Amino acid sequence: MFDLGWTEMLVIGIVALIVIGPKDLPVMFRTIGQFVGKAKGMAREFSRAMNDAAADSGVNDVTKSLKAAVNPVNTAMDSVKSAASDLGKFDPESETGKLAADKAERAQNAKKIQAATARAAADRKLKEAQEAQARASELEAAVTPPEKNET
Repeated sequence: MFDLGWTEMLVIGIVALIVIGPKDLPVMFRTIGQFVGKAKGMAREFSRAMNDAAADSGVNDVTKSLKAAVNPVNTAMDSVKSAASDLGKFDPESETGKLAADKAERAQNAKKIQAATARAAADRKLKEAQEAQARASELEAAVTPPEKNET
């Protein structure tokens, strides 16, 4: 607190022993100890009163939101931890559990949908290709002049 080392404290103790005397020195140290104890108690009480006032006025909530705004990674990690803790509470009898049990059926249905979509896309492309060939034939016929008959 005062940045006093052992040597400085020893010098102060020797000077106090010489100035105050060996008879009154323990009384003085006891008085100083009581004073320091009361000062620390007052500081603790003041700190506790300030913390209570901050809690009552909602400063703690503002502090938490500011800390969350300053460090969004921790906020995201808290969300991930919360989600991970929810995974441990999986109930197979719940609606989610029943959905998980139907996973194979849903996978099969997804494959059917993908196959039907692929078939429809292939049919559409084939139809477009046929239409493009027909259109190209029409345009070629329109561009090519008819051959003359020499008679």
